[in-house]
Amino acid sequence: MIPQSTAQVEPLSLIKHAKPLEDWRTQLREAYRTPQQLLNALGFSEAQQATLIADDQGFSTLVPKAFAQKMKPQDPTDPLLLQVLPRFEEAIKHPEFNDDPLQEAQFNPVPGVVHKYQGRALLIAAGHCAINCRYCFRRHYPYSDQKRARNEWRQSLSYIEKHADIEEIILSGGDPLALTDVQLFELIAAIEVIPHVKRLRIHSRLPIVLPQRITLELCQRLARSHLDCVMVVHANHANELGKDVAQACALLRQHQVQLLNQSVLLAHVNDTLTCLKELSERLFELGIMPYYLHLPDHVAGTTHFFVSLKRGQSLVAKMQASMSGYLVPKLVREEPGKKSKTLYSQS
Repeated sequence: MIPQSTAQVEPLSLIKHAKPLEDWRTQLREAYRTPQQLLNALGFSEAQQATLIADDQGFSTLVPKAFAQKMKPQDPTDPLLLQVLPRFEEAIKHPEFNDDPLQEAQFNPVPGVVHKYQGRALLIAAGHCAINCRYCFRRHYPYSDQKRARNEWRQSLSYIEKHADIEEIILSGGDPLALTDVQLFELIAAIEVIPHVKRLRIHSRLPIVLPQRITLELCQRLARSHLDCVMVVHANHANELGKDVAQACALLRQHQVQLLNQSVLLAHVNDTLTCLKELSERLFELGIMPYYLHLPDHVAGTTHFFVSLKRGQSLVAKMQASMSGYLVPKLVREEPGKKSKTLYSQS
């Protein structure tokens, strides 16, 4: 883990423009690591902060400045701020919300591998992210138990080698792009020699929250792979998709990386028709296909983000009625024990 910075935080208005693309690790070191740092940069007074900052419930704050720059200063309802700021509602307990709502532990045959669906397996490539989203379904995941897999991956890859039906590897985490190039390229090379693997899918929020991570070296390495490479990014609101993200996505597309997006439907963040339409339209402008709109998982500490199935279906039906079909993401929910994600039709 990168130690917390004790340096004085500069106001958001004075933050310099994003550094060159290759400087993503510096950007990560300089990320906000306390709610106070973030709110100071956004211009909130101490009195305002006292009403906003709550206990983090053991899930620490982490927000890159590139993401914070897209927030509206002194606006406690900013949709990007709501995704990352610990709130008092996180202390609310509910019997249907727990630490492992997807019961991933029962699909964890060896450390570092989650194998739930036929034909593909998920590899926990990293135990850390570049941002800590408060609604994260893995905010309670025991990453420390997966340390061997993260450092060596030998046991994980051995499992994949023994299961010839696995044609697609999904790199997840944490966030796989939080690995260094040396680590990530070593892992990709190890996957490439497994004869039955045809596709590499990378699930990452970094192209959105820390687009400096998308370097020419990374894109060239993905382009050289004989595997079909797909990157599934994660944007929830059109305000996340600035010029820096557009530049990163253009570089990926130039190197034949297919781009899809998955969003989470979150109360007070994007649960309106206007928000969802603007998000889909902006994604398409950037060459990213709207793919999934996830109903929020029942994760302990996230009751305030909950949106009902009925509301989700209603919103998607309105999107379908007012947009081209390819701009409408599939409304889904992941349920323990099912052979695939549950796909919901319009209401």
